Amino acid sequence: MERLITVDNGGTLTDICVWDGESFTFAKTLTTPFDLSQCLFDGMAKASEQIFGEEDLPSLLHSTRHIRYSTTQGTNALVERKGPRIGILTDSDSLTEELSAGDGGAELFEDLVGTRVAVINAQQPLEQLSRDIVKQVKRLTTDGAARLVIAMGDKSTEKVVKGVLLRKFPRHLLGSVPILFSWEFTPDVVQGRRVWSGIINSFLHPTMERFLYSAEHRLRDHKVKNPLLIYRNDGASSRVAKSVALKTYSSGPRGGLEGTKALSEAYGLAHVLMIDVGGTTTDVGSVKNSTISTDRRGSIRGVPISFEMSNVHSSGVGGSSIIALRDGVITVGPESVGAAPGPACFGFGGKQATITDVNLLLGVLDPDTYLGGGFSLDAARSRAVITEVIAEPLGISLGDALMRMETAYFQRMAQSFAADIEDADTTTVAAFGGAGPMSACGAARMAGVRRVLVPKMAAVFSAFGIGFSDIAQTYEANVTGMDAEAFGVAKESLLARAARDMFQEGHDIGECRLEWNVVLEDSDGQLISELAHLESDPRPDAGEDNTMLTLTARFELPHASIRRAASTARTPAVPTSTRKVRYAADKVEDVPVFELESQAAGASATGPAIVEGPYFTSRVPQGWRLDVTDSGDLMLTDIIQK
Repeated sequence: MERLITVDNGGTLTDICVWDGESFTFAKTLTTPFDLSQCLFDGMAKASEQIFGEEDLPSLLHSTRHIRYSTTQGTNALVERKGPRIGILTDSDSLTEELSAGDGGAELFEDLVGTRVAVINAQQPLEQLSRDIVKQVKRLTTDGAARLVIAMGDKSTEKVVKGVLLRKFPRHLLGSVPILFSWEFTPDVVQGRRVWSGIINSFLHPTMERFLYSAEHRLRDHKVKNPLLIYRNDGASSRVAKSVALKTYSSGPRGGLEGTKALSEAYGLAHVLMIDVGGTTTDVGSVKNSTISTDRRGSIRGVPISFEMSNVHSSGVGGSSIIALRDGVITVGPESVGAAPGPACFGFGGKQATITDVNLLLGVLDPDTYLGGGFSLDAARSRAVITEVIAEPLGISLGDALMRMETAYFQRMAQSFAADIEDADTTTVAAFGGAGPMSACGAARMAGVRRVLVPKMAAVFSAFGIGFSDIAQTYEANVTGMDAEAFGVAKESLLARAARDMFQEGHDIGECRLEWNVVLEDSDGQLISELAHLESDPRPDAGEDNTMLTLTARFELPHASIRRAASTARTPAVPTSTRKVRYAADKVEDVPVFELESQAAGASATGPAIVEGPYFTSRVPQGWRLDVTDSGDLMLTDIIQK
């Protein structure tokens, strides 16, 4: 088969995973924030060298069917408030108050919209309405609004306003001020969710557009015919031109959850907590009985939206999180040094201590094999920084400082997922990301969890998880109170949209799997039920509830699989070397180092030990047992915790 490439672009590192239908090749490269397409092509070039024996990016690209791409750019843009000023035109006097409800809503509204809200009387005669709209739009743009969201109380009023805007503001007059009409963006009847969806999408759109079209153009320069696909936070992928900016928010963690679901199914695990530890954050999600926890109407940064979102929450603790001294207490994050300047040991000028520096001085990390030997870590820089910012101010030894910093990091990581543990005995922590396997056992023990699963693809696991996505588009229509004829028309309209969009994705609707559902919501927009609807089914019974008809058109791509767990006899794991690792302020021991890829299924050992996987290092503390599974994953069990 043709190759499939998946990419997870993070704040510190960018991961690339290439699948040829049988085996995986993957690479990691430092994220280049000045030009994100650079790290994309750098990573693919590194992967091509592994595949062909020498760098041959054109051969890799021309043997690839699709590139599926996830990026943190939307997430980062909203966190850093780097986007256009938004203006709102509405007919509701209470909209500002509604959108500003709660601490999250108030802060986000102030930063994205502020005072750029214009209220019109939509019931006045058309001529007066037209003059009022022109006046208010001019005021909004004069006040700095670079994008407008039209948020009328009902769909018919918004249609009238749209007609006025198109007549009075032809594109050449309105200039570069794009307009989003809330009812066209989503038919959600809950005004707050609908308008917030429009605001956030408008804010994210230019950031995503600039980068993604740039990457697409660079691919065309290489004569690549197949389009770049964007991985979305609903677990599906689509072309850049068919992707909604809002759905790129937090898409990387959804890839991790899809991979976690595959682990859950393969190992028959009742509850798996994903902890994806990157450079800046730890993303936590839950898979119960092989089902990803999602909300049909999700939320972003504390405000409600109209689209599905995975139940993923992030904590400011990662491999590049700053470990500092505040009022005599060692704290971890949420600030991060990112990829530039990075941890002190990177040698890029970093002057802050991180867990990467700590693990280097503890002996957990080998300075010459980090990132597969991509570059060497500088222990002297780590020692100087930690001595200056932690050890000397506290009047303690370097060894004592390292142990206290590690404990603080374990505690901070444990806090990130402790609230998601319902039953510690039936919970497994799936730890991945570049920094996850190093600290997972220490954090799990503090949280009372006795089992940690580190997949062999841990270093690029979110990119691996993206590989479970298909090309898909989802549509919905409000069919509340419709008679059979109107319901049929609504159904045909959704199907026609799906056929058009999937054709533009390169696939006939007849090649796609169609998934129809009927969703009931109460008057407050809360979910009552969601049931499958066959194409031959009659219209749902009309009632007082909001009734939504949804359609997902899905073109299925090939997916990898994780071998199901089997009963394998334990055999002693074979160490490849030893490493001096500090286990107390004044205690350094020689511990065995096991290369994961060289171990047979069933290989087992007890800690203390170090396991080196491809691009990751896992620390196995005293009292933990490691077992290598049939799939080559690492199952870690706390054998002393009761």
